[in-house]
Amino acid sequence: MPTTRKRSLSPAAAILPPPKRRELLLNTKRPDPDKTGLERLYDELVVHIFSYLSYADLCAARAASRNWYRLASDNHIWKSLYLSAFGRTRLRGARGFVDRTDGREVRPLPGRAKGHEDTKDWKWMFRISSNWRKGRCNVEQLHEPVEGDTANSEDSCHVLLAGPLIISASAQITSSPVICVYKPTINADNSPTTTLSCPSSHNSPCSVTTLALDQSHPQASNTLTVVAFLSSGEFLVFEVNHEDPAMSTRKLLYVPTHRPGQHRLADRTSPIVQAVYHHPLLISLSKTFQLSIYDLANNGAQHRQTLSSYTSYPPTSFVLSTPTPTTYKLVMAYAIPVYPSHWTVGATELIIAAHSPSRSSSFESSDQPSPSSVFGPGPLSSPLTVVSSRTARALDVPPGFIDDNKLRLMREQWGRKVARVADTQTDGKWLVLAPAPREMSSGTLHRIASASATPPLRSSTTLQLYRVSLPSAPARPHSTGQTKITFVRYLEGQTSPVCALALADGRCVSLGMNGSIWVWDLENGTGAEVAAPTSIPYHLGWQARPGSVVFDDRRIITADRDGIVVRRFDI
Repeated sequence: MPTTRKRSLSPAAAILPPPKRRELLLNTKRPDPDKTGLERLYDELVVHIFSYLSYADLCAARAASRNWYRLASDNHIWKSLYLSAFGRTRLRGARGFVDRTDGREVRPLPGRAKGHEDTKDWKWMFRISSNWRKGRCNVEQLHEPVEGDTANSEDSCHVLLAGPLIISASAQITSSPVICVYKPTINADNSPTTTLSCPSSHNSPCSVTTLALDQSHPQASNTLTVVAFLSSGEFLVFEVNHEDPAMSTRKLLYVPTHRPGQHRLADRTSPIVQAVYHHPLLISLSKTFQLSIYDLANNGAQHRQTLSSYTSYPPTSFVLSTPTPTTYKLVMAYAIPVYPSHWTVGATELIIAAHSPSRSSSFESSDQPSPSSVFGPGPLSSPLTVVSSRTARALDVPPGFIDDNKLRLMREQWGRKVARVADTQTDGKWLVLAPAPREMSSGTLHRIASASATPPLRSSTTLQLYRVSLPSAPARPHSTGQTKITFVRYLEGQTSPVCALALADGRCVSLGMNGSIWVWDLENGTGAEVAAPTSIPYHLGWQARPGSVVFDDRRIITADRDGIVVRRFDI
């Protein structure tokens, strides 16, 4: 390959004064006769040549010399490689607060927070995303398994991720339930764990049923707000100091009160199995599917509304966003019964604002709105209530008689119904349904018998991926956007039924009952096994193990009878 000489001084240098021309000649780098090939080229030319290499060849070039290591680490090269391979300008799965000092960034749907691309390490982002795609991670055991009998618990532990903090609470009934705040340090063996006491006002044994993390912009840069719900119907609000968790404090203890003419509120709204919080709005869902709305403004808690549903059932998941400063949008995914004894999945969008409901939905309000707010939006100080809603389901039965085309579509949908639902998760765009096997009898799985006109049900190890379509309100008043749930594909690979799902930002993590973990990129259609099974296959006689899973852009946290395990991908 012919070499290129270093360029000489430009003609403009001839008109410089003699001292300046002499200084310029002394500082000009001359070609080194000992260097050959690419080493004699300018750095810009070498970087341009490296930009045509694959990431594997680029890594090999970095090992050639110090100069090539420097040039092959150019941030612009790795930015192009990252965008071509993963298609986004950020890591997937990030959730949290914008402009925080602890690195958490909130990206509520449908809007996304913009990152500072000039300060991003694209090579490191490529490495992390590549580890996610290949299932390559580092495993760390936080502590020993949760003590007590977990056989009667749906989850052995509730877990939240708040930047570097891991917040957990046991689901076991005890006289003194606590929240554990774990902050990893450089020496993981000496990382402290702070406990926050969650006593009940009734002085009776209870348990933590779920946790919720405030998704709004914090008032202080070093605090997080966490809500813990108890099986007694109460909930506690804590301010957690993420720099020093030992300085955390309790802000509020809410005790349901009895209202004249109504049943005791705690009997309707407990135990809480799902909650989401964006200050001042707190939304909770009970095991009997009572949706309660609370206003936590002014350092207090006021119950605003309770909605009921007779067509929706747990398990469920929430996604809460703020389309406008005074409006909240809640997207829910849940199980829907299918005649005669099967299940499918549905989704509901609720718009919550500071005025009373104006349109009916699948949820019926149990509280009467104030007369002053019935006829339209009220001032900002008006109570937070549901103002509109719309619902879609994955399986719709057309009324009356149908033709052959509709019959074919119906049979395709009918084949996707499941005997039981293990979990449903949504991020507002994607929806994943995890089926559960039928109850086992005599140590073997019950064989599913299908009618001659009905396709057989698929395996309980196969996840179902749907696309949720919730279009914005149309510009023309007489046209309506169609709300629907569209089946996309099956997610196959897990060797046991799934006990827990986690879904955020187009990435899904599934935890199997045998301890296996799979990661799915829903947009690219790829999947990888992160953790191999730790028990025998389910068809040979497995024992169901309850568990939960959460993740962010760098970690997967699982909690089951073996304890809390952290799998890191930033290695």
